[in-house]
Amino acid sequence: MNYIKLLNAAFEKFYFDDRLNPTHISLYMALFQEWNSSRFADEFYVNRRDLMRCAKIGSKSTYHRCVTDLDSWLYLCYFPSNNPYKGSKIKMSIIGTSDEPDMGRYNPTLEQLAEQYHPIREPVVGQHHPINGQALDPHRPTSGQALVSTINNTKQENNIKHPKGWQAVIDFFLKKGFNADEGKKFFEHYETRNWQTSDGKAIRDWRAVAKNWMDRTELFDEENKVNKKQASQIKDNLRTTKNKDYGQPL
Repeated sequence: MNYIKLLNAAFEKFYFDDRLNPTHISLYMALFQEWNSSRFADEFYVNRRDLMRCAKIGSKSTYHRCVTDLDSWLYLCYFPSNNPYKGSKIKMSIIGTSDEPDMGRYNPTLEQLAEQYHPIREPVVGQHHPINGQALDPHRPTSGQALVSTINNTKQENNIKHPKGWQAVIDFFLKKGFNADEGKKFFEHYETRNWQTSDGKAIRDWRAVAKNWMDRTELFDEENKVNKKQASQIKDNLRTTKNKDYGQPL
């Protein structure tokens, strides 16, 4: 398995996928390292705590959300384990570049044969500059020519910058386990801002912004629970007054 080709193909796909956020990429890289450690096994078991520590993820809900997103977006296959003594199973997808179709399982023999294949005197349509009687292949670099990818490096146009009304936002929040009021707050907040970020830049993907909103909401709720617990511990549970009149008879 070619480590560099797989990693380059993954980063190329990250570039054009606006659904991803840094946490998705961090978790994928942690899983990729586990895959590499297992010598690119077809399937391997993982430990959630180790992955969260490697990917710098502090919340279990964030971890499960990201790994399920990567599964639904075909970056991997996630097989959760209900046994606390047995880790979940992961099957990584072999990502192909835009020039090279994904042929499924890697076959080193086929790759060696492909590298040794050099067609001779094969006519190329549209090419009118033969060299020594042979047609010049436009996809093969000549001597001294750098191999440059023909991939268009411009970002693809994102068709989900703005939601199609408030109902689409509420449905998305309900799907992620949040209530409709939270979705309404999100829609009204960014609708008044004309769907721009705090620094005035246009939002590229409202779903990614909504997921960040959900993460901040969960973090805020957790902090509130801690603060309320601390406040209850220092509360005067006996409800005694501190301004006492010791001159009154008992």
